[in-house]
Amino acid sequence: MTSEAVAPAARLDAAYRRRVRAWVLYDWANSAFATTILAAVLPVYFSQVAGATLPSEATATAYWSVALSISLLISAVLSPILGTISDVMRGKKRFLAVFTGIGVLGTGLLVLVERGDWLLASTVFILGRVGFIGAMTFYDSLLPHVARPGDRDTVSSRGYAMGYLGGGILLALNVVMIQLIPGTLGARLSFLSVAVWWAVFSIPLFRTVPEPPAATARLRRGQTVVGVSLGRLRHTLRDIRRYRHLFQYLIAFLIYNDAIGTIIGLAAIYGAELGFGSVELILALLLVQFVGIPFSLIFGRLPDKNERRRPFFLAFILFNAIAMPLAAIGARELLPPTVTGVPEAAYALDAPDAGHTLAVSAAPFTHSGDWTTPETPSVDLSDPGAYSTSGAPGGRLELSFHGQDVEVFYAQGPGGGAWIAEIDGQPVLEDDLPLAVETDAETVRYELMQTFSANEPGDHTLTLIHAGGGPLSIAAVGLPDVREANLGVSLGLIVGVQVLALVFAWLAGPRLFSRLAQTFDTRRGILLALVIYGIIALWGFFLRANVEFWGLAWMVAVVQGGSQALSRSLYASLSPASKSGEFFGLYGIMEKASSVVGPLLFALAVVLLGSSRPAVLSLVFFFLLGGYLLTRVDIAAGQRVAAEEDAALHAGSHD
Repeated sequence: MTSEAVAPAARLDAAYRRRVRAWVLYDWANSAFATTILAAVLPVYFSQVAGATLPSEATATAYWSVALSISLLISAVLSPILGTISDVMRGKKRFLAVFTGIGVLGTGLLVLVERGDWLLASTVFILGRVGFIGAMTFYDSLLPHVARPGDRDTVSSRGYAMGYLGGGILLALNVVMIQLIPGTLGARLSFLSVAVWWAVFSIPLFRTVPEPPAATARLRRGQTVVGVSLGRLRHTLRDIRRYRHLFQYLIAFLIYNDAIGTIIGLAAIYGAELGFGSVELILALLLVQFVGIPFSLIFGRLPDKNERRRPFFLAFILFNAIAMPLAAIGARELLPPTVTGVPEAAYALDAPDAGHTLAVSAAPFTHSGDWTTPETPSVDLSDPGAYSTSGAPGGRLELSFHGQDVEVFYAQGPGGGAWIAEIDGQPVLEDDLPLAVETDAETVRYELMQTFSANEPGDHTLTLIHAGGGPLSIAAVGLPDVREANLGVSLGLIVGVQVLALVFAWLAGPRLFSRLAQTFDTRRGILLALVIYGIIALWGFFLRANVEFWGLAWMVAVVQGGSQALSRSLYASLSPASKSGEFFGLYGIMEKASSVVGPLLFALAVVLLGSSRPAVLSLVFFFLLGGYLLTRVDIAAGQRVAAEEDAALHAGSHD
């Protein structure tokens, strides 16, 4: 073969690689929105700063949920319609640019949000998230045009890996920024940094990736782009039997992605409910971000018939799935609780069934409700104003408790009073001065909390003293879940398991898993991830110790990116490339619907079962059902229909 013949092929390969790199880099760009805005910083900022003038954190959370729902509803209406229009008018990149601009603008405007600006925060967040979701629809729809059919799993996985890396790096920088810059400026600048990051790193895609061809060469007299697009969408929905394999996959995807979305969306809340600290939760989020990078790439390689390391990768994943839970549970049972983070038993007074004892030592304090101590450390806020006073300063409220820490929940509002506290007759100090809690504020707010700590565990008396001003209201008192853990032991255990997994995969992978690895395709890669997710949900039901929490976070990192990447690439293979905008609009609806339906079903399970633990266990059913339905999809037939549709549309465009 002559050098003249080789050169064009080499140039084509180089151009192909540049397109793939540019497409993948967009995941790096927009994932900053998912981590900083959706997951880590803005929800807390909305509750504590933007919603500070709302009656309670619960109200702020409700308003935040409304903003999430509105953005999803708008996106669900727009995505399939605009996706179909982008097919007809050759406009995928144009719509991607428009929605990216909308998302960047909405995100950047968050820099203006200060204390009490919950309405502004909600409005610009909705704008930013509509842009984020809409842009993802058109970004995903470019996958069949950017990646060759044999490369789609690998390219999709590289996108998720780059998303984890980019989102994780900027989140880490933003956490440092928030810690170093005083006031709200650090958080507001972090929002602005997401907008700049998103805009800058999107440029390579717009410059390098070509606009896919239109599905319709020209419009007939009297036709409009919108009319033709809506007609095609109606035709697709009417002709479901022709695309039945694709729609069967969408149903399976909706069911198992409901459970995946629930784990992603509620992991932090579930961890906080079980008593894990906020620092641990943020570090665990970062761990999932960065550990998800190599595992996303590994899952992308599993279906590749030309990948010689498939037995090694498969052995490595399977060893993690089995050894990580066994190692963490074994550590919980064998090591001291102060090392593994097993919570101490719920505190109680020495007298059987005595509960907390409260003594009103001055008339100004009045009791407006029954006070009981639950069997587990939790707080009952159903009786606000359980103890209150409107009398002169000097009133005292005494609480006897057994333990070391005690939490006092109270309210603030106009004309509120101030109180100081004593433990065992000694003033509680803050910066060497007696701690004074001031409840006089412009805005009424409930569920505020102050933690008091004795020098050591035991029987203690907390005394709250009315120090001046207007009335006081003490809503409830709770005993926090006390944990002591050694982070080094937890991380050391994870590293140890990975070393053993590498040795096992190196020695046993080619011998034991070569035949099984040869059978792996995209569907089996997803099914493997769902099996591991089932183990995660089952383990979450029994979770007790910090060391288990870190092991569980590692397990989530193993499968989170890979399951989503392979789901995207499998759907791309079932969709006609000429209708990728239309079909990925439908895919976006299913994906975003699962982020709503899953948490709602989880909440319903909590209400019916009375606890989050059995609700977590119920997710196993969704993984099993979704996996079963996935096995019933005729992938080959669906891919054949997609190829025939592309061929027919291509032939029609030349008539």
